[in-house]
This record gives sequence, C-alpha cells and structure tokens, in this order.
Amino acid sequence: MNLNKEINRQVGWSIVASVIMMIAGVLAIVVPRVSGIAATIFIGSLLVVAGVAHLVFAFYLSSRGGLLWGILLGALCGGTGGYILLHPSVGLASLTLALGAWLFMQAILEFVLASYLRPLPGVGWLVFDGITLIILGVLICLTWPANTDLVIGILVGVGLICSGTTRMIFSLDARRVAKAFFPEEHQKVQGTF
Repeated sequence: MNLNKEINRQVGWSIVASVIMMIAGVLAIVVPRVSGIAATIFIGSLLVVAGVAHLVFAFYLSSRGGLLWGILLGALCGGTGGYILLHPSVGLASLTLALGAWLFMQAILEFVLASYLRPLPGVGWLVFDGITLIILGVLICLTWPANTDLVIGILVGVGLICSGTTRMIFSLDARRVAKAFFPEEHQKVQGTF
C-alpha cells in the first residue's frame, strides 16, 4: 500500500472527526442545558462505575484489612453517582458550584506557582491566568444556581470546539508534511479520501 495514500486517508478521517467535534461544540453552546445534563449524566455514570470498582477491589483486599474503607468509598462513589443519575438537574447545579470552587483553588495554585517562579520570565502569564480564573469563579458563584443551565453546557461546547480546531490544525499540518516528504506521490493521490 502506498504510504502517502494511507496518510491522506487517515488525515481525511481526522478532518471529518474535527468537523463533527466542532459542530457538536456549537450545538452544545446553542443548547447548553441539554449538553450540561448530558455531561452530568456522564459524570454520574463514571461515579457509579468507580463505586463498583471500589467495591470489587475492597473484597479483593479483604485479606489485607482494607475491606471496610473500600466498601465505604465504593458506597460513597456509587451512591453519589446514582443520586446524580436519578436527579440530573440537582447534579448539574452541584457540578456548577464545584466548578466555581475548583476555579478558585486553581487560581490560588497559579499564584503560589507564580511566587515560586518569580524571577523567571513569563511568570506574568501565570498571574494573568490566576486573575482570569478568579474572575470566572466569582462570576459562577455570584450567579449560582441561576447559571447552572448555561455554565457546564457552554464549557463543554467550548471544549469541543477547541479540541476540534486543534485536531483540524494537526490534520492539515500532517497533510502538509506528507506533501513535503512525498511530493510526487501526493500529486497522484490528491483527490483520494
């Protein structure tokens, strides 16, 4: 099989995936409540799976004395995930508040890191990032719970658009590199997907 033809085929599928991700991101921003609930259900499902895994692991460790803590941790994860799955709107509100708290903690860590790296160039960007995170955290916390329908869905949408754009850029760069390394072969398979 022609290497350049295979590269072009893979890059073509990567571009298709990029476009789908960007369209999904736009839809997530247009309908943020639906994407927020979907993200909440996904997180709840992950917590249930983690709870089951903790329970199984607890019984595996029962001979080493970790049974009680493993059962408690499994019950906590599984119970939290189950509650989120049964009440996704409440889970969405909790997830939004947790996001606001996380942004504050992340900002504090950015400031601490900036103080440790103070003599190095570029530390101002860490401070800028910390200030931005604090502003976002304040906005989320001040408008909570009214913003629960918007925040998670919009963030999921922006994340999908950024990931799709990044994937598209890497795909187009891969196509350019293939064309530079195999210029005569690229002309033969230019129309191939």
